[in-house]
Amino acid sequence: MKLHEYQSKELLKAYGVATPQGTVVDTPEGARAAAERHGGRVVLKAQVHAGGRGKAGGVVATQSPAEAEAAARKLLGIRLVTAQSGADGLPISRLLVEESTAVDRELYLAVLVDSSTRRPVCIASARGGVDIEELASSHPDEIARIVIDPLTGVLDYQARALAAHLGLNGTLASAAAGTLRGSYKLLMDRDCSMVEMNPLVVTADGRLVALDAKVSIDDNALFRQREFATLRDETQIDPLEREAAELGVSYVKMNGNIGCLVNGAGLAMATMDIVKSMGGEPANFLDIGGGADEATIAGALRLLLRDPNVRVAWVNIFGGILRCDTVARAVIRIHETLRPSVPFVVRMQGTNADEAVRILNTAPMSVMLEADLTRAARLAVATAMH
Repeated sequence: MKLHEYQSKELLKAYGVATPQGTVVDTPEGARAAAERHGGRVVLKAQVHAGGRGKAGGVVATQSPAEAEAAARKLLGIRLVTAQSGADGLPISRLLVEESTAVDRELYLAVLVDSSTRRPVCIASARGGVDIEELASSHPDEIARIVIDPLTGVLDYQARALAAHLGLNGTLASAAAGTLRGSYKLLMDRDCSMVEMNPLVVTADGRLVALDAKVSIDDNALFRQREFATLRDETQIDPLEREAAELGVSYVKMNGNIGCLVNGAGLAMATMDIVKSMGGEPANFLDIGGGADEATIAGALRLLLRDPNVRVAWVNIFGGILRCDTVARAVIRIHETLRPSVPFVVRMQGTNADEAVRILNTAPMSVMLEADLTRAARLAVATAMH
């Protein structure tokens, strides 16, 4: 679960990490009052769940309370389109109004859970404010990676190594150590999947401050972190993804035109990979899991078909606990109730696959059945191109 910047900073402050003074507002008048409270010269930041806000016009520096009010009037209520938001953008319903900060240096610091080592890892760079993935690709030597043992936490030598990599000494090195320890403790205490500060800045007056922050909570741990349920901003979630969560399936909308319904995350990734390798573009990641019943599968197909970009529906099932004949009956139910104009390509292997093929072959509608994965993928891509 993603948190807004202002929510992330509130958590960081609770763990001893310095952040600028700021106020969250939802009206232009509130922005003016906040600017007066924070010294007149402030920065307005759109609170959306997407990076790249500055380049998209979602971060505005103002010189007076009147300017802050005028800027807020332009921002509130619009949809901000960034490199990470998708073409439809995300609605701006809140602004973070922060005191203006004189910056001397920009750094990068994040603590996250690394699946390859199965441990928390600190990622840091003396070059902040940039796309860290691009930096890691073009200048990997500029990225420090510190693996933290959960049994010991952050050790003194690791804190010193971090400060040295960031080029900090004296009081700033101590501040960096405190920031690392606070971020790590936040990650562990609150079941975060990531705590990121980009940029973490050295101010002109010699302080270390998290100028921007992003915290994500592990969805699987929300039963332990129930208070975070109230922090979820439903306006920032794609309606189809929100409906999928209520249905109990995993759905992520993408930009292609081949709708994929698959059971199992590994098979879903392989399905998208083979579509891409053949020149097609998946419209979604849709994993119904291993325990879905007919109603759930039918609901997932409705989600898939509600995407106007979908030109073909590819049902790719490897039956185990989930029986193929259950999926076949859900496909028939959808054709009987929705009568979709979108063609279906169906590939099924595993439990009750022969029965599923019999059901679909005798059904009062036509689907394209193909048992071979490669040929089914090629058929789906060719159909989407016509």
